[in-house]
Amino acid sequence: MSSNNNQSLGNVHGSVNTENKTGWRKIMAFLGPAYLVSVGYMDPGNWATDIAGGSAFGYKLIWVLFVSNLIALLLQSLSARLGIVRGLDLAQASKNAYPRFVNFCLYILAQIAIIACDLAEIIGMAIGLKLLFHLPLIWGVSLTITDTVLMLYLMNKGMRKLEGFIISMIFIVGLSFLIEMFIVRPDVIEIAKGFAPTNLSGEALYIAIGIIGATVMPHNLYLHSSLVQTRQITRTDEGIKSAIKFNLFDTVIALNLAFFVNAAILILAATAFFKNGYFKVAEIQDAYKLLEHIFGSIAPALFAIALIASGQSSTITGTLAGQIIMEGHINLRIEPWLRRLLTRLLAILPAMLTIIYFGEDALGNLLVLSQVVLSLQLGFAVIPLIHFTSDKKRMGNFAISLKVKILAWASAIGIVGLNVKLVYEQLADWIKGNPAADIWIYALVIPIVIGIALLLIYVFIRPMLFKHADKPAYLPHGIASAITELDAITYKHIAITIDFSKNDNDCLRHAIMQGGKRADYTLIHVVETAGARYYGKQVLDNETQSDVDNLDKYVNAMEKLGYKAQAQIGYGSPARSIAKIVNEENIDFIVMGSHGHKALKDLIFGTTVNSVRHMVNVPVLVVKPQ
Repeated sequence: MSSNNNQSLGNVHGSVNTENKTGWRKIMAFLGPAYLVSVGYMDPGNWATDIAGGSAFGYKLIWVLFVSNLIALLLQSLSARLGIVRGLDLAQASKNAYPRFVNFCLYILAQIAIIACDLAEIIGMAIGLKLLFHLPLIWGVSLTITDTVLMLYLMNKGMRKLEGFIISMIFIVGLSFLIEMFIVRPDVIEIAKGFAPTNLSGEALYIAIGIIGATVMPHNLYLHSSLVQTRQITRTDEGIKSAIKFNLFDTVIALNLAFFVNAAILILAATAFFKNGYFKVAEIQDAYKLLEHIFGSIAPALFAIALIASGQSSTITGTLAGQIIMEGHINLRIEPWLRRLLTRLLAILPAMLTIIYFGEDALGNLLVLSQVVLSLQLGFAVIPLIHFTSDKKRMGNFAISLKVKILAWASAIGIVGLNVKLVYEQLADWIKGNPAADIWIYALVIPIVIGIALLLIYVFIRPMLFKHADKPAYLPHGIASAITELDAITYKHIAITIDFSKNDNDCLRHAIMQGGKRADYTLIHVVETAGARYYGKQVLDNETQSDVDNLDKYVNAMEKLGYKAQAQIGYGSPARSIAKIVNEENIDFIVMGSHGHKALKDLIFGTTVNSVRHMVNVPVLVVKPQ
């Protein structure tokens, strides 16, 4: 059985077949990854920055949105190229290229960005639920934790089902805004003027950087480099070239759709609010109320529905990115549901605290701030990505050309330059506006800023100083060793887990096939009652007595057939109890029955088989129910 442990998103890696397909079927097989990425470009964080920009400056910031989209197209295509050519996601490539401590720092910064992104989804979903169903924001924020279960369910159904759900959400968002454009009737000539660049400073710079952070999202670069690996491709120059071409189609179509949605939001804000004298509409709730006041009930209802759809879809891609970053940078793997739950809880906490201490009105400012945080983290994802895709030794013929390299570095310099300007202006404002807090700014904030700046410089310089010093190109299963001789293995002591279900007969038959009448067999059953968990062997409840009697019946039946068998009862946690018995009894092979649980049932009943595998050092045969 092959292992997926070292592959990016191992449970769906290479799960979508693209071979033996031509024409539209071939294109459709590759369409999907960029749509999952594109939802991050039209999430509630984008709404906040677009509404703030449109209401405060009219159509003047459309050029920022357009340039951000061009930069996103370039960087996402580089991300896809890295995943296709090297079979690495961006986090895995960074782990190979940088020291462990630097990777840990990159992981922390990337995780902060994901929490900031997830925070935007939570706030957007909560606001959408309040607008449609008058649900208090605190309850709406609490309900967003259910996204974890939805995510687990969709991942269990396969990559195509997940992509189908995302695309349906995008369709709802796009349709809603298309109808709203007909309602508000924007000025086309003024929109065209908005594509001309203007000077950025003060509040315009802050909102522009928020737009960049909301559009060119750092975690999407990690995500795209992984998602393209869900497609099975022929690992030849021709196959890789074809995969890059079709993924470029996917990226261009998906991100341009995202640009039109973002432009629609900004145009809606400019037409409905700026032109009517409402220049400070940074709150999504206010936008909803003003839409209702100006255009009646249809526009705000569509607005709220689109908001919920965007938040629901974006949270899925954020949690996927969290998995990729955790496994790639620090090689830490935990249960998928737990990882997604932790990501969501870390994002819910600041939203809850903001509502409790600053009131619901502060959520709009928190949304814009979350997008600025995303922008500040961009350099740490973009700079390594450009280095990795420029490396001719690792990328071979698929290394990016000089023209693309110049465009990519210009984009990186522009993003980092704007962020430096923002940080400088913000620190100056803090020092000027809070003279009493000077000591804290100099003692805490400035050292952190200097530390982050030094890290960014190191991330930029190291690949040039230590060219090709990273680990060998990624090989998911290592290098195959030569096979000279294969001897049959004889198992002397075999454990069989028993749960008194219809699976038991299959488990016993498979165990006997491995050991015959020469082996010893230990039948293991774990009592999971509350008493067993607290009192262990001292428990004498009715269920324990019944289980002991039933296990003895199995042992007697095996002995009558000429097999050497004994019974062992465990108490409490099934995985720990089974592992303890296996280690104490010197068992060299385990046969376990699978419950066949999926999604929610796995969450409820647990995944004992998976846990046992990590606790023992002997082979485990999993027998699935017929």
